[in-house]
Amino acid sequence: MRLRITRSIIPNLLTLANLFLGFTGIAYISQNEYEIAALVLLFAGIFDVMDGIVARLVHSASEVGIQLDSFADSISFGVAPSLMLYSVYFHSIGIVGLLFSALTTITGVLRLARFNSQATFEDKMHFKGMPVPASALFLVSYIIFYFLDPTFSEQWKIPLLYVVVLLTGISMISTIKFDNLPRPDLAMIKKHPWNFVITLIGFVGVIVTKGKFLFFFMSFYVVGSYVRYVIQAINKRNQKYKLKKDGKISSVDKDYA
Repeated sequence: MRLRITRSIIPNLLTLANLFLGFTGIAYISQNEYEIAALVLLFAGIFDVMDGIVARLVHSASEVGIQLDSFADSISFGVAPSLMLYSVYFHSIGIVGLLFSALTTITGVLRLARFNSQATFEDKMHFKGMPVPASALFLVSYIIFYFLDPTFSEQWKIPLLYVVVLLTGISMISTIKFDNLPRPDLAMIKKHPWNFVITLIGFVGVIVTKGKFLFFFMSFYVVGSYVRYVIQAINKRNQKYKLKKDGKISSVDKDYA
């Protein structure tokens, strides 16, 4: 038997590194080492970005790579954050806590399954539903920098945790458009300058605040996506109404308008 080595081995190894770091994060969470686990999951996210970039650079994107990436993401950004949620709080409220903890994994896997069924090898600017790695950043940044911070208001810790968990789950299985991470090439920057500028501001803010700004930046990312969806829906409805008023809308569209 001869082992066949192809160009896809490089991005696939990066994906496996993401998977290994996801497992490592779970191991640290089981030992209540949440800050180390969060750092490990951050590196898992970096490898997740790198495998896609490398796959496009060496022209080795494949169906196997897509499936492998989803399996890795389900562990690193689904199971690991769910376990962290359970460990830091939800273990204390029984079966309800199990359900809330599992929500991230369940909706994340549904999101990945939908993505795989519609996947292309194009470098998209938007995703339908919140990407699973972004959901992990949103959850983990709140847990590490606010929920576990003894100086953060006890009055808001638990209610806000529920809000973040529910918003994350709904966002992943929604059909709302969420921005992809801007690629650092000149053509992409010229085409979408504001996306690049906002991401750069967020990156600098996270460094300056030693991570605390990350939750605010992710909150802006989530809420901003919803606001854009509402504005686009209102504009579309107004256009339908205008067409109806001008007598140019079909009978099929009248109920919508």
